[in-house]
Amino acid sequence: MSQEKQLTKNAGRVALGTMVSRILGYIRDMLVAHVFGAGLMADAFYAAYRIPNLLRRLLGEGSLSASFIPVLSEYLNTRSKEETQELINIVFTALAIVLAVLMLLGIVFAPQIVHIIAYGFTSDPEKFALTVNLTRLMFPFLLFICLAALLLGIANTLSRFFIAAVAPASLSVAEIVFVMGIAPLLTPDNQIKGLAISVIAGGLGQFLIQWPQIRNMGWHLKFKINFNHPGLKRIGLLMLPALIGLSVDQINAFVDTMLASSLEQGSITALYYSNRVMQLPLAIFGIAFSSVALPAMSKAVAEKNKPVLKETFNFAVRFIIFILVPSAIGLMVIGYPIIHVLFERGQFNRHATLLTNSAMFYYSLGLPAYAIAKVVASAFYSHQETRTPVKIAAMAMILNVILCLILMRYMGVGGLALASAVASYFNSGALLLILRKKIGLLGIRRIIKTTLKTLTAGVVMAVFAYWVAFRLLANQPFWGMTLSLLGGVLVYYAMSIVLDMEERKPLLAFFGKQ
Repeated sequence: MSQEKQLTKNAGRVALGTMVSRILGYIRDMLVAHVFGAGLMADAFYAAYRIPNLLRRLLGEGSLSASFIPVLSEYLNTRSKEETQELINIVFTALAIVLAVLMLLGIVFAPQIVHIIAYGFTSDPEKFALTVNLTRLMFPFLLFICLAALLLGIANTLSRFFIAAVAPASLSVAEIVFVMGIAPLLTPDNQIKGLAISVIAGGLGQFLIQWPQIRNMGWHLKFKINFNHPGLKRIGLLMLPALIGLSVDQINAFVDTMLASSLEQGSITALYYSNRVMQLPLAIFGIAFSSVALPAMSKAVAEKNKPVLKETFNFAVRFIIFILVPSAIGLMVIGYPIIHVLFERGQFNRHATLLTNSAMFYYSLGLPAYAIAKVVASAFYSHQETRTPVKIAAMAMILNVILCLILMRYMGVGGLALASAVASYFNSGALLLILRKKIGLLGIRRIIKTTLKTLTAGVVMAVFAYWVAFRLLANQPFWGMTLSLLGGVLVYYAMSIVLDMEERKPLLAFFGKQ
């Protein structure tokens, strides 16, 4: 099987698992939106959830994957199984200790943390107190979810992708069971606290789902303390700068939450739901490719195979552009009916829909950049190089904060989303230029050619989708959304044939047909 087909096949497994998880996530979000709307309790819950979730992104899927997978890949290719198993045990033990300490600190200092991340809540004592309580309840989630991320890193390095990708569905299942089966029996105050506890159950489930697969592949987790182990030290040195480098979008989200807390009520919830919708194509295609590209590029670096490294990188970027540029255009054009159909019911009213759509429009503008930045950063991490991404990420964060402070004054919550999008384009563009100097030609002409063809096909698709959603079926939001989405995909694929876009050919492998 060719490198491109193998990469797309593995990405397809990630995408399938992610799609199951995301669909359940949307069902969960619709149920939560119906019960809690976009008011005080929802704002408090999502502000509190952002805190352990941000640490999860930084310590879990972010920096841990970026630092652990390249080192584990090197051990698998150059060391014995016993040495590799020892590395896994030592990393597991060190991570568990660090997470337990962070969890305790988070519970103790919850008021101070909330004061920083949601400063605007200080003017409302009731909202501030509720956010503190929910933060304390949800901090144990950090322990389970980051240990689950360690299992994900092991599985991906061993080319096992599906179970790790579908495991996050346990979080949605736990919340859905609570909202449908337990919440109706509780008072409103206890309902939101119970929802926070269900988050912990979901994090534990994510760990337990992955553990049998790792064990069946002949690996285990045991406590073994050795803080002087060279592999652990190398992972630690790589992990520190990767805390920012790979997770710039999460840090931008932290800034968005803090600033949104000073805007009109419902702004934090609007950011959350808009980001959730935008994350679907990003997770299914963008993160799927970055997830499989990192171990593939790490293996190429370990084997000193630069041509395979470059081809893996180039194809991943081109395929992301081919998929996510039209996805971004589609979300920008028909975002309103999507938000309306998904969330506008119960306490989630038309104003909440408009507010959420404003944020999603500008978030979607940066959709391709979010994914490309992850792939380019992964190319650096495969070389066990994390300093460059962190330098660029720091500059991108500064740019994001400046733009947020300027744009929120004129555009409200939409300005915060636009600032994040612009910062992500800066991040991905700067990383591309530096990577070009580091490893040589990247095939930029092929990438530009793909981009121009994609934009052309995307414009035709957008015209069709807009006509269906806002002209042909303007009074039928569900059918307008459904037919514009399905028809838009067909129009775009037809245009890819007309324009002879080579990126469409591996699609069969992506969906598991070859």
